[in-house]
Amino acid sequence: MSDTIAAIATGKTVSAIGIVRISGPESLTAADSIFRAASGTKLKDFENRKLYNGEIVDDSGNIIDLCLCIVSRAPNSYTGEDTVEFHCHGSPVVLAEALQAVFKQGVRQARPGEFTKRAFLNGKMDLTQAEAVVDIIEAETPAAALNAAGQLRGAISLKMESIYNSLIDIMAHFHAVIDYPDEDIDEFKMSSYLETLQDIEKKLRRMLETHERSKVLREGIPTAIIGRPNTGKSSLLNALLGYERAIVTDIAGTTRDTVEEKVLIGNVLLRLIDTAGLRKTDDTIEKLGVDRTITAIDTAHLVLLVLDGSEPLKSEDYDALHSIAKDTPKIAVINKSDLPSVIDADELREFGPESCKVSALSGDGINRIEEKIQKMFPVFATSDSGEEYAYGELITNARQAEAISRALGSIHSAATALTASVTPDAVLTDIEAAISAIGEITGKVMREDIISKIFERFCVGK
Repeated sequence: MSDTIAAIATGKTVSAIGIVRISGPESLTAADSIFRAASGTKLKDFENRKLYNGEIVDDSGNIIDLCLCIVSRAPNSYTGEDTVEFHCHGSPVVLAEALQAVFKQGVRQARPGEFTKRAFLNGKMDLTQAEAVVDIIEAETPAAALNAAGQLRGAISLKMESIYNSLIDIMAHFHAVIDYPDEDIDEFKMSSYLETLQDIEKKLRRMLETHERSKVLREGIPTAIIGRPNTGKSSLLNALLGYERAIVTDIAGTTRDTVEEKVLIGNVLLRLIDTAGLRKTDDTIEKLGVDRTITAIDTAHLVLLVLDGSEPLKSEDYDALHSIAKDTPKIAVINKSDLPSVIDADELREFGPESCKVSALSGDGINRIEEKIQKMFPVFATSDSGEEYAYGELITNARQAEAISRALGSIHSAATALTASVTPDAVLTDIEAAISAIGEITGKVMREDIISKIFERFCVGK
């Protein structure tokens, strides 16, 4: 990390403000060569984290932009190195010209995630916090952003640190007794640590438990809108989205393929899938659509079964209902409430689904569907033990979940071995494995392949 890097740290579209970021030992020197403060103050004399008004010039002295400049000196900066930022007008052309002016001072283009990677390597954050940077950038819901912000502040780091230190204490006590037999050190009895291991196992299990729940935050809930033809499935999709996404006609079978869109219902992100009508058909194209509908039902985590409330239930309605797995959450949406209703909600109760009456055409009753969905999928629900999750505690990262799973397996093995009176060195082998897995989560145990894979997710400038 002896070289100096630079990149545009904001988006590539036109915006009010755009930022060019520089980090490394020659940041101040490079920036001083192209920035003229209106006050005449030299860059080396700038106060830390104070904005200075001035202009960026090219190597011919031509003004590129009137902008603001801010200096953050090591180690009190995002990367832990000397950094400089130019806050320019948000023209992509202006930002590109400013960046080229920086490059001409011997600074190189930053790679994806390199600023955050330097922050990690310089001890400004651990791996869980680095991954939270990407999560907060990619967040599609307020809840996802709040959870990522909690992790960026160290919610996961603090829990891992506590567990890591407890395990290190056990290892240190064991090795102290072995290496210094003549010292006055308390006799090492593994049985005395059983309660500690059981407590750690409980904590890891609770953390791992959050990963499945967190998919609601990160990916959204795959939601299949199904039913026989012409019940109003596409109209319901449009009503939930708030705009016309799917074509709606009175002709049955208009939707021949699945249509997917995302919509935020309260704090819950849905991946809505409008499907072809379920019915027996000899039409080859329509049959392909029906096959895709069946696939969508099988992979959905929520199914909205749309029924035409103005008509009696038909065999195709029952077939559609029976096509949904018993353990899949489902809502029977009795559509066309603006017309005289002939469906009795009691008819559906024997099949188990929640039901509500709506008019997809007018939007009446759509809020009732939304309320039911939010109750079915509370984002920050309580754990199986009744404890409520806080922002930042949901494990959204598959890498972290996999490492926690390995640590949990090793701790469980160690605790089981203790109750079976296995020799301490055998128990400690499991504890060492758990320490290694937990170290991978935060970056205490450095693996180059893990580090590279994490920062490949980042965009340039972060």
